[in-house]
Amino acid sequence: MSNLESIGPELIEAARGLDADTIELRRAIHAEPEIGLDLPATQAKVLESLTGLGLEISLGESSTSVVADLDTGKPGPTVLLRGDMDALPLTEDFVSDFQSQREGAMHACGHDAHVAMLASAAHLLSANKSEFGGKVRFMFQPGEEGYAGARHMIEEGVLDGVDRAFAIHVVTNMPNGLVGTKGGPLLASEDSFEITVHGRGGHASAPHQCVDPIPPAAAIVGGLHNIISRDLDPSQSAVLTVGHIEAGTTTNIIPPSAFLEGTVRTFDEGVRSQVREAIQRVSTGTAESYGCSCSCDLIPGYPVTINDEHQAMLVGEVATGLFGDDGFFEAKSPVFAAEDFSYVLNAVPGAMANLGVCPDDMTPGSAEPNHSNLMRVNETALHNGVGLYAGMVLVG
Repeated sequence: MSNLESIGPELIEAARGLDADTIELRRAIHAEPEIGLDLPATQAKVLESLTGLGLEISLGESSTSVVADLDTGKPGPTVLLRGDMDALPLTEDFVSDFQSQREGAMHACGHDAHVAMLASAAHLLSANKSEFGGKVRFMFQPGEEGYAGARHMIEEGVLDGVDRAFAIHVVTNMPNGLVGTKGGPLLASEDSFEITVHGRGGHASAPHQCVDPIPPAAAIVGGLHNIISRDLDPSQSAVLTVGHIEAGTTTNIIPPSAFLEGTVRTFDEGVRSQVREAIQRVSTGTAESYGCSCSCDLIPGYPVTINDEHQAMLVGEVATGLFGDDGFFEAKSPVFAAEDFSYVLNAVPGAMANLGVCPDDMTPGSAEPNHSNLMRVNETALHNGVGLYAGMVLVG
């Protein structure tokens, strides 16, 4: 089981044999979701699931992360497999026996499935460690949803000695069990901006005695959206969205300030820098043209998620070996979601792949999407993820 020729139906059957444990762990985590970097209940479930595997386990200091190393005692690469553990601040409205028991928290992005698949992959690889060389590092990561948990773990040494890395993300609107990825940019960078226009407040009946911040704030919205169509090369892609505007308290008062904030997504670090510079220019210049001043804060988020071309090719070869020619597709273009596995891929060669988990009673494209309060995972696809994790190690 050390090359592509040996990665096939037998591996998936072994993964399928772990279905009961995989599903049980996934449901236990789903019922007790936790948000952010501090996930003690989830960490405890992960540790219990790894009991008896002979792994060298270390716990995070700045978060409740878990790092578990499987050492075969033979020469070979160190391969990192990552599963993120945190939930979203969302109340679940889909009723099930394992519905979230915590108001305002839900595994609406499938991280419960990631953890369960990775834990079962640890069982599968531990049982077959005589068949390959090197080490496997299982990275159970908190805080992917906006808390940069991967960066915390990198600072604590999770990538020390790692030769390559791999992660899976489930997607409800892909056909069940299908694997997809591509080389190069896969997911976007994510930055936020906060802009405050400062004027001078007063009575709404006497605007000449005031400096109204609302007109320049409105003009800034239009100017910001114009950046994408007029500042960028048409061959480049970016998204800029103003998601929140706030000003004033009632009808007869001109407020002293107006506030707006939004997000920027790009697939190229050069474009990312260009857009950030343009946001400063447009907001400051527009405010000044109306006699106002402006403060503009740019909050850097996750970088572009860029798959190593060779590692992405390996994902395709492994997935095809496991599931046949119809079990893998090469994505044609990246998408504007962001992911903190980007920090890992900036440091070591690796890849992230998507795994379809469309419910049986839905069709791809019509299922409740990731981040929905009604999002569901088709658990019959989980052994595909387990096998894919293991296959990316066994490929050598």
